[in-house]
Amino acid sequence: MGKSIVNKLRVGILFGGKSAEHEVSLQSAKNVFDAIDRDKYEPVLIGIDKTGRWLLSGESRFLLDADDPKLIKLNPSSDPVVLVPQGGGTLANLPGGKNETETPAPGSIDVVFPILHGPFGEDGTVQGLLKIAGIPFVGADVLASAAGMDKEVMKRLLRDAGLPIGKFQVLRSGEDIPCYDALCATFGPTLFIKPANMGSSVGISKVRNKDEYLGALNEAFEYDTKILIEEFIPGRELECSVLGNDEPEASVPGEIIPSHEFYSYDAKYIDEAGAALVIPADVSSEISGRVRKLALEVFKALCCEGLARVDFFLKDDGSLIVNEINTMPGFTRISMYPKLWEASGLSYTNLIDRLICLALERFERGKRLKTSV
Repeated sequence: MGKSIVNKLRVGILFGGKSAEHEVSLQSAKNVFDAIDRDKYEPVLIGIDKTGRWLLSGESRFLLDADDPKLIKLNPSSDPVVLVPQGGGTLANLPGGKNETETPAPGSIDVVFPILHGPFGEDGTVQGLLKIAGIPFVGADVLASAAGMDKEVMKRLLRDAGLPIGKFQVLRSGEDIPCYDALCATFGPTLFIKPANMGSSVGISKVRNKDEYLGALNEAFEYDTKILIEEFIPGRELECSVLGNDEPEASVPGEIIPSHEFYSYDAKYIDEAGAALVIPADVSSEISGRVRKLALEVFKALCCEGLARVDFFLKDDGSLIVNEINTMPGFTRISMYPKLWEASGLSYTNLIDRLICLALERFERGKRLKTSV
């Protein structure tokens, strides 16, 4: 089975996943599904539950409590499917599906928009599966996805590229726990502790004394076997969206002003008053230009394609420090990535269209490469 509607591309919106950012992905998927251009695309909703099952859903039943970020969840009654990697992605039913008339028919998918955040989706795993299946997909390829997800690898690559990053130290499960006082001598009296492979501020703690230290280590190790200990960098939090393949563009920068201790998961997705987004950021044109230039340098240093959001600290002396990159940032209508492009003149619907076109462009370029001698 090919395209089910003449001249429309079937876009698989792949969302959910097994990571702690599952609920964030559900919110992103709902917004993309609502905004995608129906004159050009036929969206196909493919949810991944927390056990890893792929579920094909109809429009009216793919989410439960969709308007409440605290309760939102994937509808478990959707039809189980599997992606068959044979000359282009094909969805096939698994036993146990209800096959309701409102559910789209399985079959070929022309391009996938993997709105998956965190491990098992943003880290190169799904990207590798889609490459094996021979199906175009939105966003970074395997290498950039994996490097961008692992904060240690990301920071080492940025450091080797001569880009400004903060001080950090890696601690692996089973290693001796560093002395808190010794860390303070290196990093200062305040530390950030975070899992190496996680996003949306999940598992991150701000540590100001010895009593908070061990608890922060234990929390971070709940999400990864490798964690980062970082210096606290006082300064304004700026973010910049990047879009493109070989010739990427950078948006105007925006600023996050958290009302919480830092820009935590609750501040991002649960508490409506958790942070103020200032778009564009109230900075000089000179600083704005440096942010955009540095965002593009980070994007290229990590071999990114499609999209990414690059986060910075602007210190009081005017210097910029790269905090991290997010190769599949939050994609709700109120998320920073699309809001920055909206402020730069690209609407949410047109941004989705541009990302799909970039995915197809990269796929066609790859098809021209030799795979044998």
